[in-house]
Amino acid sequence: MPSGFRPAAAFRTERKQENSLKSLTSKSEQRFSFIILILPAVCIYYAVMAFPTVFSVILSVTNYNSGKIFGNPNIKFSGFISYIRTFQDPYFYGAMKNNFLIVLMSVFGQIPLGFILAYILSRKLVKGVDFFQAMIYLPNVISPVIIGILFKSFYLNQDSVYMEILRMFKPDAEFTISNHPMLPVLFVMLWMYAGLYVIIFLANIQRIDTSIIEAANIDGAGEAQTLRHIILPALSGVIVTSAILAIAGSLKIFDLIFVMTQGGPAQQTNVLSLYMYSKAFRGASNYPLANAISTIMVIISFILIGVTRSVEKRFGGREE
Repeated sequence: MPSGFRPAAAFRTERKQENSLKSLTSKSEQRFSFIILILPAVCIYYAVMAFPTVFSVILSVTNYNSGKIFGNPNIKFSGFISYIRTFQDPYFYGAMKNNFLIVLMSVFGQIPLGFILAYILSRKLVKGVDFFQAMIYLPNVISPVIIGILFKSFYLNQDSVYMEILRMFKPDAEFTISNHPMLPVLFVMLWMYAGLYVIIFLANIQRIDTSIIEAANIDGAGEAQTLRHIILPALSGVIVTSAILAIAGSLKIFDLIFVMTQGGPAQQTNVLSLYMYSKAFRGASNYPLANAISTIMVIISFILIGVTRSVEKRFGGREE
């Protein structure tokens, strides 16, 4: 056998080792690149979301009221006193009831209305689709503060445009919203956020293969049958995702109600975020109580989203 000759088996073994080494190197590089890419997002998440949430829970079980937080010898563990006081306050239940009203209006008002409008636009049942699409989505690009001021000046005071028009037909009319104070707020939220779900549903309806709808129409299916047997099953997962967005947005609503009513009259339009704000920054500050309210809001949010996710596992995930 010549002195420089290597058997084919040895050559194949070396090639396998080289390929294995290259594969390991490639995986290591991919893992390192992945870590580098996600590290900024993870750091921002923990700094902006996770740490404040955990810190809020810690403050809610202390007696902290003012001054510096770190290195303060007067801060002591007080247990669940703040939570007990929260559940003993009748205004807390009023605020929570209003939040659930907003959740119900969002899930069973904004989402169905957004779907109906998106279906009408996608099927071109009206003329000027581009115009209506822009007009429906327009409230979402306007600040909630501006919208709150506009509707307040139009409706929610004695000298509003609404009252001036009403006095043309009934001169002795007096402004009052004490009977149903949440109705104006719910109406504004319905008008303001329905356009978001129109865009979501419109984008997903356009993903459905048009040949399926055309085949159903050829077979004699009407609009109602097409909607029930083709479009709704294809959008089941999108509907659940929209419900999660609606629940999350409903629980954190603050700016619109703060501008329109500030929780009045007599805290009848209070919501949990506004209730928490009043405990922290109005009158005598009670930071543990405010943080207890924020913790309860997070728990309620997790519960509602968990229920929605369980519904998704049972009915969702069938979209093509």
